[in-house]
Amino acid sequence: MRYLNRLFSPAQQSFFLFGPRGTGKSTWLAQAYSEAILVNLLDGASYRAYLANPERLETLLKTAPEEAVCIIDEIQRAPNLLPVVHKLIEDGAGVQFILTGSSARKLRRGGVDLLGGRATVKTMHPFLAAELGSRFDLDQSLTHGMLPLVRAASDPAEVLDGYISLYLEQEVRAEGLVRNIEDFARFLEVMSFSHGSLVNVAEIARECEAKRTTVNGYLSILEDLLIGRYVPVFSRRAKRELVAHRKFYYFDCGVYASLRPFGPLDKRDNVAGPALEGLVYQHLRAWLEYGKGNGGKLYFWRTRSGLEVDFVVYGEGEFWAIEVKNSERVRPKDLNGLAAFHEDYPEARRLLLYRGADTLSIKGVTCMPADKFLHGVVPGRPLPGDR
Repeated sequence: MRYLNRLFSPAQQSFFLFGPRGTGKSTWLAQAYSEAILVNLLDGASYRAYLANPERLETLLKTAPEEAVCIIDEIQRAPNLLPVVHKLIEDGAGVQFILTGSSARKLRRGGVDLLGGRATVKTMHPFLAAELGSRFDLDQSLTHGMLPLVRAASDPAEVLDGYISLYLEQEVRAEGLVRNIEDFARFLEVMSFSHGSLVNVAEIARECEAKRTTVNGYLSILEDLLIGRYVPVFSRRAKRELVAHRKFYYFDCGVYASLRPFGPLDKRDNVAGPALEGLVYQHLRAWLEYGKGNGGKLYFWRTRSGLEVDFVVYGEGEFWAIEVKNSERVRPKDLNGLAAFHEDYPEARRLLLYRGADTLSIKGVTCMPADKFLHGVVPGRPLPGDR
């Protein structure tokens, strides 16, 4: 598949570019900065050389032209390069640094200063539907997800099946993050049942036959590697008793689908429903982090009595309550959560996404086809359904 233009906007100054493997960071950089000086820390010789002598970077850049761009790929492999980069920026070397990696949290956990605020932090997400245009197919996306690595493959299912194995080998085992890689692989499968659900560490530990401390460590690894992300409950001006646990999502619905076991006792909707919710989640996350959200954050809302809204987008000029239903028609009970939320927060705009073909207005709720909504999620524009 021809590589498509991304809606990601780079910073004008030096910046970190984080994101899980396969989101297209290196391909995008090769297109956008074809003349850049590249330090590839995945290359064994380069890795060993810069790990042993990070000052080599200064020597490399002494002859660089003015306003040169230097890309350091997989910076977390040699964090001792960061003080050298920091010094070059402070000295006014005139070089824009782009530092890629899998996670900012991973560096921070190692006690590494992210250049003292001298570089912004950006994240590359999987494709948006708007980036794929007419190539976006909802059913295919729910099965194979939106990773450029997978979408470009001649056999997407095969690449997706091997994706987590790649992570296990290159990120988890190689970095010595867990003692037993087989137990961690089992944990990844168990977590697929929590995709789009509340995280209950005690239940996950029982299912994995592991200690709670072990599971908490595994959850931190998912967050460090950006494989899994969490959504907190929206509790501002709360008028009802709310749940305390966060919701969990794998960063890509295709990765979720590949990890979720499916057999004769499973209903198709039990997989497709969370996949659709996850697809909406990753679009909203990208929309916010690519800069449209004006500092807005992503939440969910759920009362202890069971009333729920899948997503709440809240920030300056943004207040949305969004419900996702994997059905071709809107039933009255589908609106119960949004109705309760409206009672407490009449300021919020309400949106229900479903698998039907028509855009409807029911009791003040805009009901929109999910694929139409996803196509319209474009950084720099209001969310679809805005009136």
